Amino acid sequence: MKAEYTDVRQHILDQGKAIITRKGFAGVGLNEILTAADVPKGSFYHYFKSKELFGEAMLADYVQQYRIEMDSLLDQTGKTAAQALMDYWASWMVETSDQCDGCRCLVVKLSSEVADMSEPMRTALRDGTSRIIERLARTIQQGVADGSLASVADPARMAQTLYQLWLGAALLTKLRREPSALQSAWLSTLELLQLAPATA
Repeated sequence: MKAEYTDVRQHILDQGKAIITRKGFAGVGLNEILTAADVPKGSFYHYFKSKELFGEAMLADYVQQYRIEMDSLLDQTGKTAAQALMDYWASWMVETSDQCDGCRCLVVKLSSEVADMSEPMRTALRDGTSRIIERLARTIQQGVADGSLASVADPARMAQTLYQLWLGAALLTKLRREPSALQSAWLSTLELLQLAPATA
């Protein structure tokens, strides 16, 4: 392994994630991960007892990194919660539109693939998306409190509705290879949150 990588486990996760994001979980063999990470098989099995456990760890790591990026968008100084929330959805539009034929979101990429293949991986994705929705619900509550959002009867349900809307739009964008589903999700989000386009 190259000397500049001091955290071998994280290096394997990062290299494996990059390949699996492009090709899917089943489409990537262990040897491909080992080659990309430039580590021997023994090093892989020292950290992960199986490819499935590697997948579970990779998804947990992905969600952790995703939530750090999400927090940076939702906790912007000088912006209302509504503005921060729309910045978050705008980031979906930019990333997914730029990657229409190769979405980098592992939730979009792997949900249907691993749901029937691996219970630990399904659980990692389920728990990860639940935490994402909880974070969105807190931002919606903050928006009601700071007056940037109209009263929302059930912030948790609104957060779930919005996340499902955008997840579906990202999947359709991947299928269609054009961004109309994301544009529709943006307009629907403004309507659901009762925001004028000029203020979002």
